[in-house]
Amino acid sequence: MLHLASGSVHAEVLPVPALKTRVTDLTNTLSQAEQASLEAKLTAFEQKKGSQIALLIVPSTQPEDIAQYSMRVVDKWKLGRKKADDGLLILVAKNDRKIRIEVGYGLEGAIPDLTTKRVISEVIAPKFKQGDFYGGLDAGVDKLIALVDGEPLPAPDRAASSGMDIMNLLPMLLFGGLIAGLVLRSMFGTFFGSALNGGLMGTVVWLLGVALGSAAILGVVAFFITMMLGSRGINGYGGRGSPGGYGGGWSPGGGDVFSGGGGGFGGGGASGDW
Repeated sequence: MLHLASGSVHAEVLPVPALKTRVTDLTNTLSQAEQASLEAKLTAFEQKKGSQIALLIVPSTQPEDIAQYSMRVVDKWKLGRKKADDGLLILVAKNDRKIRIEVGYGLEGAIPDLTTKRVISEVIAPKFKQGDFYGGLDAGVDKLIALVDGEPLPAPDRAASSGMDIMNLLPMLLFGGLIAGLVLRSMFGTFFGSALNGGLMGTVVWLLGVALGSAAILGVVAFFITMMLGSRGINGYGGRGSPGGYGGGWSPGGGDVFSGGGGGFGGGGASGDW
């Protein structure tokens, strides 16, 4: 009988969600605009410093304590870079009114347990008590970023950051290139308009950090796509109301899937409530 009860409790343990973005809200507490704002801030910080910060909001961690669940999350997500171990997790269990900040090995000197406790009690919790969840998380992220920013860490991988930037901007570049192609074709004719658009697109992606050879190839591709646009316009090319036949909307992050970098955690951090 005890064995069956134990199995029932184990079956109810909250699974760890897949890591796809820096902000994961399983409670619909944050609006899309608020999630996008936090996502952009965390993305910019990672590209500048290399350290990874992620937010997770769940209804409850019961029957586990928030610290137990938090360790399962970081064990699976592996936030932070391998060897640098510079990851941070802010976990909110909304119905439990609990907050946990998990600190990677490499940041335990910059953010000791006492400091983490104060970030929760003095920065995040007061806004949570007022029902301002976005404000609390935003202020908490700002405080943690300031603490990590002063820590000497390995420089971020600029090549990877540039590639991520391009992937994030790809939908806008595609749409902008098609619009520019139609305008340039109407002004300078099919061939010269297409050539100008190809040169423009190649130059833009080169200025964004793509290697010159790759930028030239993208320029040539843009030239041929513009040549093939014909007189149908954007709505007549590839799919109704979508350039190139892309029927779905553009999600925040431009389709870029976020993943942990292999960082390790040892239980550093603190928990609190509001």
